[in-house]
Amino acid sequence: MKIKEELFRPILITKGRKTSKEHSVMLRAVNYNEKIYFSRHRPDGDWFQNALENPLVKIQYKDNVFIGNAKLVTDETLNKKISYLKYPGEERAKEKRVTIEVTLE
Repeated sequence: MKIKEELFRPILITKGRKTSKEHSVMLRAVNYNEKIYFSRHRPDGDWFQNALENPLVKIQYKDNVFIGNAKLVTDETLNKKISYLKYPGEERAKEKRVTIEVTLE
C-alpha cells in the first residue's frame, strides 16, 4: 500500500537520540514527489532532532507502518513549496520552516 493523500496526519516514530527508545508524535505531513515531508519552525523539537540523529524512521498511517530514511531538506525552494502544500491558503505558509524529507523503503 502507498500513501495517496497529499496532506495527511500520520504518526511519526523516531528513535530517541538519548534513550534509543521509540518516540511517537502525530504530525501534519505532506506527500510530494513520492516523498513524505514533516516541517516545523525551529530544529529544536525532539522528533526533528531524533530523525537527524537516527534517520531510520517509521510512519504509522491507517493501520499501516511504513519504514523510511529521513534527511534534512537544504533546498530553500523545496522548503517553501512544502510549506505552501502543508498550509494551503493560510498566512503561515509564508513562514520560514525547517523540513525533514522521508524516502520510504
